[in-house]
Amino acid sequence: MAAAELFDEHGYRGTNVADIARRAGLTLGALYFHYGNKRGVAEAVMNSQPQAIEPLLQSEGVQHVIDITMVWARRLQLDPLLRAGVRLAVEQRSHDMSDPTSFNNWASIMAGYLQEARDNGELRPEVDPAALARFVVGACTGVQLYSQLVSCRADLMDRTCEMWQILLPGITSEEAHARLVVDPARGCTE
Repeated sequence: MAAAELFDEHGYRGTNVADIARRAGLTLGALYFHYGNKRGVAEAVMNSQPQAIEPLLQSEGVQHVIDITMVWARRLQLDPLLRAGVRLAVEQRSHDMSDPTSFNNWASIMAGYLQEARDNGELRPEVDPAALARFVVGACTGVQLYSQLVSCRADLMDRTCEMWQILLPGITSEEAHARLVVDPARGCTE
């Protein structure tokens, strides 16, 4: 968490390993032993996002994917680990990284739930679960960046709901669409 807080506050370039170790109460040797270098710490923070969200959810299929995005949007407003993970993932080219793992992990998780949704008749037959998962990851990233720019993420929940209200009629069966819930309250897990 110490590294996430520093990366959230100062970005990759503005954070140094000594500060991470000091805030975490570790020796530099212990930090290097576990992570190798600052990049290793950054990768661990970037790739920890699903573990901060997935255990909080009980839904299935399309509802589960909606809920992932709602919890993610809400927790981005509260959780420095998620904010740091997103910041590091989005800004990584500026610090000579090119690691799509965090995006691919989300897409893989979502594709699994969307395949389940397809098997259960929730998705329209022409919808490819893997392609839709990649689209949702990219759309959420864009919605989050736009919200961050215009309102410091204050409207992120509303923008995430808008995204789903536009997307769902084109991807879900009428029956599934009628029972899916797109509501900011789905993001409240505290």
